[in-house]
Amino acid sequence: MVDEAEKMADEVGLSGLTLAGVAGRLGVRQPSLYKHIDSMGSLKRLISMRAKAELAEVLSRATVGRAGGEAVVSLSRAYRVWALGHPGRYQAAQWAPAAGDSEDEKVSGTLVGICASVLSGYQLVDDDLIDAIRALRSALHGFVLLESGRGFGLPVDVDRSFDRLVGGLVSAFGRWTQPPATAGTMERV
Repeated sequence: MVDEAEKMADEVGLSGLTLAGVAGRLGVRQPSLYKHIDSMGSLKRLISMRAKAELAEVLSRATVGRAGGEAVVSLSRAYRVWALGHPGRYQAAQWAPAAGDSEDEKVSGTLVGICASVLSGYQLVDDDLIDAIRALRSALHGFVLLESGRGFGLPVDVDRSFDRLVGGLVSAFGRWTQPPATAGTMERV
């Protein structure tokens, strides 16, 4: 049942996922689904956790044996390909775990841990590491959302733009422990 719900989410978007739709695809009546799940919320939680686990596996395979910039590039490309290929699951993978949901916290931690491992080649620790993980995730997420939403209409190769974004991140992570510019010290544009 969750497999079919994942496919449906990828086709119609997570917000378009309905229990009636899942039941119809499975050829069963909607009440039959409650033998397996408590609610739509519990189904989406399952989709989210499975999506995080699948993305973690994809990123782990992409980065094994790589370090530094090579690892960041490989992780970034794998992230983009998976996200664009699984839009509904990708959306679900972005959800932070509910407070006290240790099962979801574990799978979410695995995904963040892969990013931390990749960035460990830059000798980042503590707040610097968290900032770098957030920057990496934000950049990749923003690019994927714009690309999947057809937000890139200019006649320049999108792959080239992605590679330049990732190259910029690699360069930035190499200087990450230097004090950041603050709003008060930046020139007004």
